[in-house]
Amino acid sequence: MATTILILYVSKLNKIIHFPDFDKSIPVKLFPLPLIYVGNHISGLSSTRKLSLPMFTVLRKFTIPLTLLLEIIILGKRYPLSIIVSVFAIILGAFIAAGSDLAFNLEGYTFVLLNDIFTAANGVYTKQKIDPKELGKYGVLFYNAFFMVIPTVIISFSTGDLQQATDFKHWTNFLFLFQFLLSCLLGFLLMYSTVLCSHYNSALTTAVVGAIKNVSIAYIGMLFGGDYIFSFLNFIGLNICMAGGLRYSFLTLRGNIKPKQPPDEENALLDSKS
Repeated sequence: MATTILILYVSKLNKIIHFPDFDKSIPVKLFPLPLIYVGNHISGLSSTRKLSLPMFTVLRKFTIPLTLLLEIIILGKRYPLSIIVSVFAIILGAFIAAGSDLAFNLEGYTFVLLNDIFTAANGVYTKQKIDPKELGKYGVLFYNAFFMVIPTVIISFSTGDLQQATDFKHWTNFLFLFQFLLSCLLGFLLMYSTVLCSHYNSALTTAVVGAIKNVSIAYIGMLFGGDYIFSFLNFIGLNICMAGGLRYSFLTLRGNIKPKQPPDEENALLDSKS
């Protein structure tokens, strides 16, 4: 959060980027994003500890239909049946891939489903708030971090995490310090790229891209080693997941290209007449 605030504020001072100056309307415009942001982090960390990785991956896929539903409710979007079928193909593939690991853990399921809701809400509200008429993408990133940095420090202090961090032995280790600062920078780049993806596409596309990324990592693990354990059911599920993701990408790209066709056809018709 501190890295995000520093980078964006220095960039604003140097007129590299622009976002609105603080006034009384900013908290109203930003609400409820900061609360969703913290809820997303806390539920995500809690659910990771309680579930096996395959089951965690399956349940995290519910972010996609929740995002689709919230875009319909909050943003008033409408999606064709072909897009909805592609989305559910991704979820079906995830269930098949983790079919051998359906161990039930009520606390873990509760946290991961809460995490799905927070992630979906974060994506949809970010899409709404990054409108240039609202805060813009830089304003959302800056004020989200600005409003939540102090409450997060207070939460860290109350849980004892802050004390553990200050007592850490390697703060004087140059290599650790370099890697720690690099992770802060990469964290900012990750948030920025996610917001940028939502800005140019949609919250649903951003969620689907995340799902395709996870499947791609599994494919790379198959080819080049790692901790992937091959099973036929898992392999079939991953392929269904990837097919659904690729189908979604194809339909989205075709949908983006289609509006440009009528003017071209009209121009071609005029040219042929002349």
